[in-house]
Amino acid sequence: MIIDVRGTPAYAYTGGKSFDPALPCAVFIHGAEHDHSVWALQTRYFAHHGFSVLAVDLPGHHRSAGPALSSVAGMADWLAALLDAVGVQRAFVAGHSMGSLIALDFAGRYADRVTHLALLATAVPMTVSATLLDAAREREPEAIEMVNQWSHSTFAAKPSCPGPGFWLHGMNQRLMERVSATGEPQLFHTDFAACNAYTDGLERAAQVRCPVRFIVGKRDAMTPPRAARALADAFAAAGATVDTVTLDAGHALMTEQPDATLDALFDFASRPLSGS
Repeated sequence: MIIDVRGTPAYAYTGGKSFDPALPCAVFIHGAEHDHSVWALQTRYFAHHGFSVLAVDLPGHHRSAGPALSSVAGMADWLAALLDAVGVQRAFVAGHSMGSLIALDFAGRYADRVTHLALLATAVPMTVSATLLDAAREREPEAIEMVNQWSHSTFAAKPSCPGPGFWLHGMNQRLMERVSATGEPQLFHTDFAACNAYTDGLERAAQVRCPVRFIVGKRDAMTPPRAARALADAFAAAGATVDTVTLDAGHALMTEQPDATLDALFDFASRPLSGS
């Protein structure tokens, strides 16, 4: 559906069901040069099993109007405005890669608005190499090809998302190319620069007041599980309930292990809160 956010149209996929703000809300945030479609399987299940779903296209990505936002904090504030626009006060929030930083920042600065926080393929800091930043700015097709190769641990996950005829590398390549073609110039660089510049992750972790689940790929070459340890320690030190689910996958968790990712998300989002 199209949502007016601060006078600008934004798109959120609702999982094949009409959005109902009276139901528990589940929000899904994509990563760099992606859109809502990376959550296709997971969001449809949520929408047909008791949740209202908002899988957003971030500003300047595919169906949401630009300009793209240049900071993680700016994107978290945009998410707060989107929830205001649809009448949602509290939600389960899940983010992948760059989206995990947005989810983290939102859950820290808007702590009373998040019931559960799921961080997929995350890292703090989420450092992007100078070589990749340069490629994203000057040679975007080359950057897309590099990231696509690094995102997958296998040529095609078994049983291939989850049926025959799907080529994971090809699907992800075309998705990033489509987002690039429909967005503004140097969108990949804008996203990567926002990740690289984000330094508030550990501070935000100390402000989170909800249960946290990490979902990591044991063969993730972009955000390896060790890159989330400092963040997990920060949550634990602040007294948050934290656990980790490790999947046999690379960075592209939702397509390499779609069912296992769904199970990890839905089990967590469905848990009753303490005292409820």
